[in-house]
Amino acid sequence: MRPPLLNPLFAPVTSLGGVGPKQDKLFRYLLDRSETPRLIDLLFHLPSAVVDRRAQPKLRDVVPGSVATVEVTIDRHRAPPRGRSRAPYLVYASDDTGDIVLTYFHGYANHLEKLLPVGSKRFVSGVVQMFDGTPQMVHPDRVVDAEGFKKLPLIEPVYPLTEGLALGSLRRAVTQALPKIPELPEWIAPDVIRRARLPGFGEALHHVHAPSELGDILIDGPFWRRLAYDELLAGQLALALVRAQLRRPAGSRNAGDGHIRRKIIDALPYALTKSQQQALAAIAKDLAEPVRMLRLLQGDVGSGKTVVALLAAAAAAETGKQSALMAPTEILARQHLRTISPLADAAGMRVAILTGREKGKERADILARLADGEIDLLIGTHALIEAPVVFKDLALAVIDEQHRFGVRERLALTDKGGAVDVLVLSATPIPRTLVLTYFGDMDVSELREKPAGRQPVDTRVVPMSRLGEVFDAVGRALDAGKLVYWICPLVDESDKVDLTDAEQRFATLSERFGSRVGLVHGEMRSADKDRAMAEFAAHETGLLVATTVIEVGVDVPAASIMVIENAERFGLAQLHQLRGRIGRGAEASTCLLLYREPLSATSEARLKVIRETTDGFRIAEEDLRLRGEGEVLGTRQSGLPGYRLARPEAHAQLIAQAREEAVAIMRDNPQFAGKRGEALRMLLYLFEKDEALPLIGAG
Repeated sequence: MRPPLLNPLFAPVTSLGGVGPKQDKLFRYLLDRSETPRLIDLLFHLPSAVVDRRAQPKLRDVVPGSVATVEVTIDRHRAPPRGRSRAPYLVYASDDTGDIVLTYFHGYANHLEKLLPVGSKRFVSGVVQMFDGTPQMVHPDRVVDAEGFKKLPLIEPVYPLTEGLALGSLRRAVTQALPKIPELPEWIAPDVIRRARLPGFGEALHHVHAPSELGDILIDGPFWRRLAYDELLAGQLALALVRAQLRRPAGSRNAGDGHIRRKIIDALPYALTKSQQQALAAIAKDLAEPVRMLRLLQGDVGSGKTVVALLAAAAAAETGKQSALMAPTEILARQHLRTISPLADAAGMRVAILTGREKGKERADILARLADGEIDLLIGTHALIEAPVVFKDLALAVIDEQHRFGVRERLALTDKGGAVDVLVLSATPIPRTLVLTYFGDMDVSELREKPAGRQPVDTRVVPMSRLGEVFDAVGRALDAGKLVYWICPLVDESDKVDLTDAEQRFATLSERFGSRVGLVHGEMRSADKDRAMAEFAAHETGLLVATTVIEVGVDVPAASIMVIENAERFGLAQLHQLRGRIGRGAEASTCLLLYREPLSATSEARLKVIRETTDGFRIAEEDLRLRGEGEVLGTRQSGLPGYRLARPEAHAQLIAQAREEAVAIMRDNPQFAGKRGEALRMLLYLFEKDEALPLIGAG
């Protein structure tokens, strides 16, 4: 149970004054919650900038594009002309050095006349822009008289917002939440506090949200660093608890004599790469050790991870034991089945699949065979961790794209056997920093080469103004019998962003190329998606319009051309994953990255990297450098993957410190005893890593 001391922080935001049902909906969207957010979610939504009102320049000294606080005299009002409701309400003001226009869209005359009476002095604060040579402030952030200005915070945070939620509303909610932070016991070791010069947890939250100095909200300042360290320590502690559970001494081991593995290798149409051989040797060694295996196998698109996973499962099958391969999506699970089945058949290994699609008698039959030990390898989705799924003797759990699964799913799968060995696959090469953060000190194998016969992909960057030429080139490719992917970022038209959607592009291309065009996106039924993919693979359609649903797990070796529309909107890792769907056969392949002008500096740098290299490990490092975001693992839009406060560009050095402290805690106080243990449990609850608490002292 959560310690009662933390309850105030887990109260809903709707318990705050002024946060009703409409605000609740906006806060859910902003804070990425399906249910009403709690105060802790609000307090962990940190500012992105700060307004400094300590300087009050004269109008002639205001810098366009900056936030300024100016003292002005209100000269006159100009309401919009009758019948022109879209025209703004203008208030003209001045000081002894110049003029400024205060602009309000949909402004109410009565309200503005009271707020800004003609002839009065007012302090106004907001972003100043030039319009027709005159400074203009649209919807000033603050308008107060001299008395109000004395009470105004001179340094005030600015937060990321969502449409419909005003900055003032968010600030008022945060201001109400801050006094509810309880006095919490210290969970960080005194020597770490001293060495890293870290303030207390509550003090850090107060300073970041109510700064008294500009430096208080700096990402690399002491207050943000303290919060980031707390989050990283909670994550590393949870990983350490899971690892201690998984690393317990194992009984019988799972390294066989190699007879099934040899049959699979003989059935391969190509030789194993050097890094595949090295990974297999490391896995075989792990399976023979007296402790359970915990290994991360990361490799680029098409580097042959599935074959390595199959050979690991074959090693378990040689000892008469079973394996499970859990993938995040049904498409990916079925792709693994297609790769594995012919090789397993050649070696006499019995393989089955279990997803949400297998129902009734078919499902019952699979579960019965699994319980009787008649299935050597079960491939599936989250369906594998459901209660009715019972293995006779599960020895190996292979978890694909682990960052999409939480601690609960990982433990639920490994709990279905005795001393289950764990092999984690990642198709996104992960920078060392993030391996440490997300996987703890897991053993790592990297697949650096592509299998023989893979063709390099010629990547070109093309502006949308040349769309007509791209249509012509696609037509020539279709006439030559080639298979073409056309990737769009959206499923259907959006009024929020100017992007081409898949349905609209499908309609345009169908007008030109007729029945040769297919469509697949995530909102279609599974059967319709499968049909569209099957028609494409069978050359019944030649051009497949798709969203990123095809990013992982789609294997059509004959496809050799890809067009990615609005490529500037995608992350580097995602562009690389998408491009990995071509170049899988013997034919030379081409990827066209279509972009809208003008490009931002970051987008330009991103497209340059993807054009210059196909090395996923270099791309992952560049993605981390360019974005400083969790997109390297495809999970979040900011922060380290799975983290809200830690940022790799500022806090990378804290990861190793947090890991060292977690290791020391597990060594010196593995039962989380005493006052320090109570504080550490509180930390895990605070950052919602309490799933790991039942593992304390387990085994």
